[in-house]
Amino acid sequence: MAKKVIMSKNAPKALGPYSHANEAAGFLFLSGMLGIDPASGTLEETVEAQATRAIGNIRAVLEESGLGLDAVVKTTVYVIDIKNFGAVNAVYQQHFTEKYPARTFIAVSALPAGALVEIEVIATRG
Repeated sequence: MAKKVIMSKNAPKALGPYSHANEAAGFLFLSGMLGIDPASGTLEETVEAQATRAIGNIRAVLEESGLGLDAVVKTTVYVIDIKNFGAVNAVYQQHFTEKYPARTFIAVSALPAGALVEIEVIATRG
């Protein structure tokens, strides 16, 4: 099975040695995306703005592969404070609509770059 590496100029540069996404067997596995503005390289300030930007960065990587958010079959959302569940969920619901992807929502002690939220997805061409 061949692996195709996907990088988008419209998403922030990777903070480490990883690709934005890898495609294999008709699936795209996206790295976790933070709420970093790709133009400025800075992290958005609020959890809502970070969630919105993270989803925008996910969209940019998917579009690089000719897909959209409707191709997402699984998401994992990481937050540093579970009290932000409602705020992140409200943003999430604006971007993922009917036939929602499966989702895991996890509170963690810290995220890279001091982020408040990180979102990773798996998408399919099927």
